[in-house]
Amino acid sequence: MHTVWKGAISFGLVHVPVKMFTSTEDKDVHLRYIHKPCGTPIAYTRSCPHCQKEAEWEEISRGYEYEKGRFVLFENEELDAIKPENTRTIQILDFVDLTEIDPLYFQKAYYLSPDQAGAGAYSLLLEAMRQSGKIGIAKIAIRSKSSLAAIRAVENCICMETMHYPDEIRALQLVPNLPEQTNVNERELNMAKLLIDQLSAPFEPEKYTDDYRIALLDAIQRKITGQGTDVVTAPAAERTNVIDLMAALQASLEAVKTPAPAAAPATAEPAAAAAGGGSTRTKKPRAPRTRKTETAP
Repeated sequence: MHTVWKGAISFGLVHVPVKMFTSTEDKDVHLRYIHKPCGTPIAYTRSCPHCQKEAEWEEISRGYEYEKGRFVLFENEELDAIKPENTRTIQILDFVDLTEIDPLYFQKAYYLSPDQAGAGAYSLLLEAMRQSGKIGIAKIAIRSKSSLAAIRAVENCICMETMHYPDEIRALQLVPNLPEQTNVNERELNMAKLLIDQLSAPFEPEKYTDDYRIALLDAIQRKITGQGTDVVTAPAAERTNVIDLMAALQASLEAVKTPAPAAAPATAEPAAAAAGGGSTRTKKPRAPRTRKTETAP
């Protein structure tokens, strides 16, 4: 697995050097937009609709829209200056019971493994959380974004789950049409509870599958093996280095050009006549023709 972060878990005066790995992987089947006439994937460019041209990276800043159409701009140096401190430390603030946390707060899960000579401290924290039944609530900064996190033991591994801050959770009062009181028929309630009992089972995650992804992969394979009209080959990309090569050649030619002499030497006339099949028209057009080429756009 690829290491996405390195640092240390800090609780009290104890530091546990750790490496972080994502605990999940994207299994979505990603479909791209294709230009059907030629089979080329559609490209998205950074373009300015006002200037009607592609924007170069050096022309791009980051901004916050504080009013409609009005932005305050930030350069990278300004954003770097306000990045969270201790970006290499997972600082545990409190230990709490997992049952006290609503799943709404959880975002993304990561695995943490011991780094360098931190195996002893890692095992100590892992076993202490396992026996106490507590999890740690910590603060961490990943890619300049500060986040809450839950640190807990999962079998023989310390797992970290990033969490939303409380002000990021929308109030239930904003959800429309929620019942103010749950007035239900007692007989219907008993039947619903009985149905729940009959459908209750231990949680076995391996028995749940993404049926759409399986069906889509199967459809893709059928199209590939069938080699029908739905299979296209994108044309080879044009060699953009040809233009660069021509520019380099032109620059080289310009660099080696020397000013034409004011008058051709006498010994050059016979040679010029011989090259031109006896004609003397080629004696003196060189200097004007060179000047015309240099001023052409």
